[in-house]
Amino acid sequence: MRLRNRVGLLLALLLAAGFCCPLLSYAPNRLLSGQGLYLASLPSAEAALLLAAALPLALAPWLRRSAGSQLLLLALCACLLGNGLLWVAGREAQRLAGGEDALARVAFGAGFWLLQLAAGLQLAEALRGLSPSPARRALLVCIACLPALAMLLDGALDQLALLREYRNYQDTFHLALLRHLQLVCCSVLPAALLGGALGLAAFRRPRVEAWLFPALNALQTVPSIALFALLIAPLAWLGRLWPQSGIAGVGLAPALTALTLYSLLPMAHGTLAALRQVPTAARDSARGIGMSPWQLLARVELPLALPVFLSGLRVTTVQAVGLAAVAALIGAGGFGAILFQGLSASAPDQTLLGVLPIALLAAACDAAFKIVISRMDHAAHD
Repeated sequence: MRLRNRVGLLLALLLAAGFCCPLLSYAPNRLLSGQGLYLASLPSAEAALLLAAALPLALAPWLRRSAGSQLLLLALCACLLGNGLLWVAGREAQRLAGGEDALARVAFGAGFWLLQLAAGLQLAEALRGLSPSPARRALLVCIACLPALAMLLDGALDQLALLREYRNYQDTFHLALLRHLQLVCCSVLPAALLGGALGLAAFRRPRVEAWLFPALNALQTVPSIALFALLIAPLAWLGRLWPQSGIAGVGLAPALTALTLYSLLPMAHGTLAALRQVPTAARDSARGIGMSPWQLLARVELPLALPVFLSGLRVTTVQAVGLAAVAALIGAGGFGAILFQGLSASAPDQTLLGVLPIALLAAACDAAFKIVISRMDHAAHD
């Protein structure tokens, strides 16, 4: 057979690697290394389900190019594989750790993650070929995740190590979610205002651009932990100077300051790019009817620049979601606190409990901004 899709071949190799690695890991407790559970050790019905879902994905590189029905079939098989893996993991966890031994742990193995990655990439590739709008793409992804959500709500996954860790840290998890959202919102909003003002100044005055972006680029190269450390002394001094302000060298103040500083470059650059793409004819027409500079900005430039500005805000928000995890090192909390506690205790499932929400939150923010930007683009063209 002739190879027709090199991307599909890479995904097929990823599938093969996933089935060669342990799908799950069984350990007597959360700290000991687990014993791998391979495909061959699963009940025949569960193994057959996974192989049946993976077979069309493995054959995809040799199939003829991309009719809509073929892409839809591949997307359905990817959903079946991803949700089937979760179902199998939940059943095995109930069988191995669902008895009286509350310390036993059944965790996801390397094969599980490789197969989930292959299924996710195949779903993304199929959706790319189907070319839905961002809103429909998000809707299809949500529909694909409905079986996993149903299993989660039904309790079918309760005996998995990750869910046991969640129950152990449930209150801490909810507080970490609120603090992570606080860190992101309270750093992105001032960065949007200040970065937008800096981008506008750079657009109006080329001399400002000449020194502004080299300075912001230099700031961006400073490692996050180093910037947190540099802020400890001046903020501690300010805290002693104004005790009622609540400012301290560790905690929320240095975290918000550092995250805001890191967010300035993408916001300023996005604002400058947004203003530069406004058509010159629109500006000339506005000036021709007697608009003042502020009227030109408010009524012409900002509405036309808003989609590109939101693209810069999207990048800034996703960046802040990831960087907020590091803020836990200076006592700011958030999901980073759970993550680093898991690393220090050599507890992989607790580490995942901190990592996965960060990744999901970043993906959700990215998808939400893409939907809004797409709607604005469609409205502008209608």
